[in-house]
Amino acid sequence: MMLEVPAHSASASGKPASRIRQKNEEAILKAAEDEFARHGFKGTSMNTIALNVGLPKANLHYYFTNKLGLYIAVLSNIIELWDSTFNTLSAEDDPAQALTRYIRAKMEFSRRQPLASRIFAMEIISGGECLTEYFNQDYRSWFTGRAAVFQAWIDAGKMDPVDPVHLIFLLWGSTQHYADFATQICRVTGQARLTREDFEQAGDNLIRIILKGCGLTPVV
Repeated sequence: MMLEVPAHSASASGKPASRIRQKNEEAILKAAEDEFARHGFKGTSMNTIALNVGLPKANLHYYFTNKLGLYIAVLSNIIELWDSTFNTLSAEDDPAQALTRYIRAKMEFSRRQPLASRIFAMEIISGGECLTEYFNQDYRSWFTGRAAVFQAWIDAGKMDPVDPVHLIFLLWGSTQHYADFATQICRVTGQARLTREDFEQAGDNLIRIILKGCGLTPVV
């Protein structure tokens, strides 16, 4: 399931973006991530993003017509990455291997794109108004389809009978925790920041705990 993003210059023409255009859009999205993560949607200005990128504000509007479109584009990037790791899940998969791949992929997203994850979390906590159209019937159908795969594994005796819906929530929350609450983790552990090794160790432990809770043998 993918979030529909308001059209901007890269997609409006239906032609591949030029290298310069693509480079500018990536820079804009990165600057927007920083600002939205620091100040939220209301506290962020297009002018500040333009200054951080080094583009005139008018040029910024050439790529993204307004702040809401840019905000949704930032959310879309992380949601599409998260969903892409779940889209190909099927009843024929080995659940231990599939869950291991998923947890590792989500942990890598948390390591590499923590700001986007935090922006998503803040949007949901504040009521998710900008994602109203995203959480529609299509999304609920997509979610139901993912849960049905877990139920098929259970019915086939491949894993213990756990609630598929709550299992998905657990997978989402536990993996995104290391992005959204990295500050808390560092304060508790006395670390300056989370390293790649920290994320790998956390992933190993999540795999062990979640798979064993599902009656599965962790993949070595």
